[in-house]
Amino acid sequence: MNSKANAIVAQSGGPTAVINSSACGVIQEAMKSGKIGRVIGATNGILGVLGEDLFDISAEKPETIEALKQTPAAAIGSCRYKLKSLEESKADFERILNVFKAHNIHYFFYAGGNDSMDTADKVNKLAANAGYELICMGIPKTVDNDLACTDHCPGYPSVAKYVATCAAEAGRDTEALYTHDTCTILEVMGRNAGWIAAATGLAATCPEDAPHLVYLPEAGFSWDKFVSDVKQVYKELRQVFIVAGEGLKDDKGQYITADSGAFAKDDFGHVQLGGVGDMLKAVIEKEVGIKARVNKLGTNQRTAMHFASLTDVNEAYMCGQMAVKYAMEGVNGKMVTLVREDGPGYKCSTGLAELRDVANGEKKVPAEYINDKGNHITEAMRDYVRPLVQGEAPVTIGKDGLPVFMRFERKPLEKKLPNYL
Repeated sequence: MNSKANAIVAQSGGPTAVINSSACGVIQEAMKSGKIGRVIGATNGILGVLGEDLFDISAEKPETIEALKQTPAAAIGSCRYKLKSLEESKADFERILNVFKAHNIHYFFYAGGNDSMDTADKVNKLAANAGYELICMGIPKTVDNDLACTDHCPGYPSVAKYVATCAAEAGRDTEALYTHDTCTILEVMGRNAGWIAAATGLAATCPEDAPHLVYLPEAGFSWDKFVSDVKQVYKELRQVFIVAGEGLKDDKGQYITADSGAFAKDDFGHVQLGGVGDMLKAVIEKEVGIKARVNKLGTNQRTAMHFASLTDVNEAYMCGQMAVKYAMEGVNGKMVTLVREDGPGYKCSTGLAELRDVANGEKKVPAEYINDKGNHITEAMRDYVRPLVQGEAPVTIGKDGLPVFMRFERKPLEKKLPNYL
């Protein structure tokens, strides 16, 4: 392999507060490796590769690259684009290989979630089948925390910190105005896994604290049990604060919102969830007879840089940094994982997992993290999430009193191939 081969870094899937920290780790480590010539950014993930929409990250100012650690979302640009099998998407794969060849790219660093690892795995197989020297490394990212083979995912600790704080603050609002809105429902992201919803349970340090009820997709959902739970809490506290994961399912495995209409799907076939809070509200007002309010955090929960976990920022950076270090050792076709070390206190190191083992997998909240009633978390879940939310990430505040975020200058690379997209 050319000792000064170029590296490409790309982002995919839903943005987070710390995916840019991972990118920063990749970029800074690659630039000081001495083995990589130019670090190239692929605008909007694999679409940037297909469209040869590339820019020279190496030409960016050092302070701009450093500021990635204080900037949310996906500064390079993200996408959701389905690469099918090597046979079905032959043209796409040939295009990827041709773009890599045209720009002397022999290192591919891809940050994303389940589906992104699927893409990275396919690109790795593509290169191997074509006899093209390419080191392909996956970097974990998902607020849903549902990625297999890793203790937790960069992005999750920050959303956990944010939603738990939102539950605590909104809970005090409900408590103060209990004669007006006696019930608040907080609907959170998470797809089929309840990790985000479960994190809010950390805010409940006594019976009066919100959330009083936490419902996860893994627990199974019964309308009768739900109504009974709400009535019991209201009887005891004269207020109810509920957290619901967006992917709640009944005992038959059907989404409880299935009757509300057809679901849209993304390019990977995933159902676009939402509307759980409104359904719970309607049932509460009808069956319990109290007024309810629905709070939907939306995309704010995944990009709340102003209250990101410092632990998360540091670990996300470490994942990007280690992806390059592993690549320099010749490691290929792997995703960097986070490994929680045994012993007193919290320590985290990195490991490796096969891309094919991670691709399209899904890690659920284990039964021991859910209480026997299926309506809250256990101490084991608290122990799991507590160290992840520690520390507040520094954010530069501008003259207007608001956070300041970076933008790349995006010096474009000259296109060497015919237009494709």
